[in-house]
Amino acid sequence: MQDNNLITQIKDKVENYLTLSENDKIILDKLLQPEMNLTRCNGIIDSLIVLRLDKPSFYSFLCYQLFKVNEELSLEIEKSLSDEERQMVETFKQIKDINKITMSEDNDDIRKMFIAVSKDVRVVIVKLAGILQDVQELNLPLSREEKVFVEQVREIHVPLSERLGLDYLKLGMDDNVVRLEYPQEYKNLKERLDIKKEENEAQLALSKSRVEKILHELKINGYIQTRQKHISSILKKQHKQNIHLDQIYDLVAMRVIVQTVEECYAILGKVHAMYIPIGRFKDYIANPKPNGYKSLHTTVLVENQHPMEIQIRTEAMHRENEFGAPAHWLYKENKNKKTEFDKRITWFREMVEDSKDLSSEEFVETLKADLYGGVIFVQTPKGRVLEFPDGATAIDFAYAIHSDIGNSCIGVKVNDRMQPITTTLKNGDIVEIITSSHSKGPSRDWLNIAKTNSARNKIRAFFKSELKEENIKNGKSILEQAFKNRELNMSLLLTENYISQVLLKYNMKDMEELYASLGTGSLTPAQVIGKFTALYNKDNYMPPKPTQTLNIKTNKEGVLIDGDSGMLVRFAGCCNPIDGDEIIGYISRGKGVTIHRKTCSNVKALEPERVITAEWSAKDDSSFLATIKIIADKRDGNLAKFTTVITNMKVTITGFEARDIGDTFNCVIALKVKNKAELTKVINLIQGIKGVQKVFRSEGWK
Repeated sequence: MQDNNLITQIKDKVENYLTLSENDKIILDKLLQPEMNLTRCNGIIDSLIVLRLDKPSFYSFLCYQLFKVNEELSLEIEKSLSDEERQMVETFKQIKDINKITMSEDNDDIRKMFIAVSKDVRVVIVKLAGILQDVQELNLPLSREEKVFVEQVREIHVPLSERLGLDYLKLGMDDNVVRLEYPQEYKNLKERLDIKKEENEAQLALSKSRVEKILHELKINGYIQTRQKHISSILKKQHKQNIHLDQIYDLVAMRVIVQTVEECYAILGKVHAMYIPIGRFKDYIANPKPNGYKSLHTTVLVENQHPMEIQIRTEAMHRENEFGAPAHWLYKENKNKKTEFDKRITWFREMVEDSKDLSSEEFVETLKADLYGGVIFVQTPKGRVLEFPDGATAIDFAYAIHSDIGNSCIGVKVNDRMQPITTTLKNGDIVEIITSSHSKGPSRDWLNIAKTNSARNKIRAFFKSELKEENIKNGKSILEQAFKNRELNMSLLLTENYISQVLLKYNMKDMEELYASLGTGSLTPAQVIGKFTALYNKDNYMPPKPTQTLNIKTNKEGVLIDGDSGMLVRFAGCCNPIDGDEIIGYISRGKGVTIHRKTCSNVKALEPERVITAEWSAKDDSSFLATIKIIADKRDGNLAKFTTVITNMKVTITGFEARDIGDTFNCVIALKVKNKAELTKVINLIQGIKGVQKVFRSEGWK
């Protein structure tokens, strides 16, 4: 019954919002099935209506939801959809499942989402609406996965929504992130705002009536909206500026929406004649924000002697500011003119194009850098205005004009004065790049100087092209040496099957491209070997069968086989075996025998004929290196409690690393212990400390 009610609700909402033919209604009936996650669908549909998306967005979204639970029926319904809708369904399939609530996304999924932007940004808007729904449904306390998800919403999806001009999604996500990351501050602030609500509403009503009189006097056809600032915006401003609630000037705001730019400035003059401005006027019409936002902002002192922000904009600006990219489909005027939407999508496409040679991890890091930070506007001598992140240099400017300009750049004029090519640019600078056909190309130092992802990638592309053969040779040598250092069997790992999967993971066509990436430093050998060993270990669950047994005994002179054979034995640093562990030996070329724990992940990739069983023999006074990881609540004195427990047991600490992650305190401690029993006792004692969530032995010092 519950499912039927939800189906009816969703159906009524969609039919009331869209103009549907009888055939469309029949398709909608088929798309809504009880086995779907209807509660989540319902929430996302609400957002799509607020964002004013079109029919293909609704139908492709619902078809994809159905595809995840009933593939056969979904594929049958797809035949009835338009070509545009079918293409959107295919794009949905290329990015992470938005029907399944997962509390984390890996870097590959984020990259796929960006690639989808260049195909159809509506799919990504629906994806972001799903992210909003997920974060709205979370409640405290959060699991570790949920904390990672909330952090990702803050770092990726909030600024991404802002870039697209999706104010509704950005503010909704932001408020929920604050609710979950600063619960007490959120609660206190909400209570204080509720106390002020009645006074604020009375003042807004009075100011609104006075501004309506201005519209009437000027014979301007417009309307007025009022609102209280979002909690997330208030809290961010308090944190950033270290100020109290009473010092926030735009706690309440009024929005005046008219038809022309001239009317905006006319109303501004009248407002300043009626109320005293307090020096916070911002003209975002003449100087729009980086995401295309346009409006006049002024803060005035109103009747209750409190500040009020008044925003004045045209109807066209309001549509673009409020609905961002969706306005592109709703309002089709001025199709020959490049819109703010087109500029935003250009940034996405450039981001994907410029990052082809980056790993997914590097892509996400550069994405974060591009989404955050201030922005400056710089001009060419002919008046072309270019946007850069704060701190950008003349190198970034040169490559923004064209790759060839950057590669042949030998100097720069900033405001008609010669400057070094490394000069940091300022807002309003006029920049002219000096080039030469005899230039030897960029210096490798430029990679550290350039601020923009685009410039760095174009510099890397130059070196990859010029030094391709050398990079391939170096990369191959680096990988072979890395396999040798880890004593891994290359023939077991570099099979045709695993190679094809790793190349697909990195979006590369052949091993030469992978070697070249290693040679230039775009990939590390640890990343590549990690991918191969993960694939191998997935297919091989049993460790190799040993061929002989060793008894391991230690003494002051070193570690010997059978105590007196003279063959050197060493303990693997990847797993740090200690007396009491089940162990296995590996005969190394020229290095004696390496001892691993049987559970060590690297054992599966060793050459089988070199693996031997090993056992601990006589007990003595030897000590062994072991590492433990502690996850605990943030509490004063926690680290002191951990170290006190350990030193009281007369166990030596050889190193530690600690850091805050969200609401938790993570600590890795390296110890010298006599055996596994002593390590287990340390772990149990620390587990008993108040606020400790988890203690476990970690595999090596990581």
